[in-house]
Amino acid sequence: MRLSKNQIEHLAFNIVKTLINEEKIIVEDRNKLVEKIEKIITDEFIKEDELDEEVRKILSEHMDQIRKENIEYQTVFRMIKNKLAKERNIVL
Repeated sequence: MRLSKNQIEHLAFNIVKTLINEEKIIVEDRNKLVEKIEKIITDEFIKEDELDEEVRKILSEHMDQIRKENIEYQTVFRMIKNKLAKERNIVL
């Protein structure tokens, strides 16, 4: 599931608001922290998009074998994606 820019902004705002309200953090510049969290979330989505593209490339190189052995594409896709994510410490 992908989030829009507005949804990411809203999520980051709510994370900061909750942490402050629960007195988990004290911040001088709330807006700056919200922006940093937005960037972290966005960067993670970019990493996942790049990982998806890499998995598609790997699978396209083995498409004949996948078809010949009647392997379900989505199952293999998830399996490879999860393995590479774990190896690279990418949070899915």
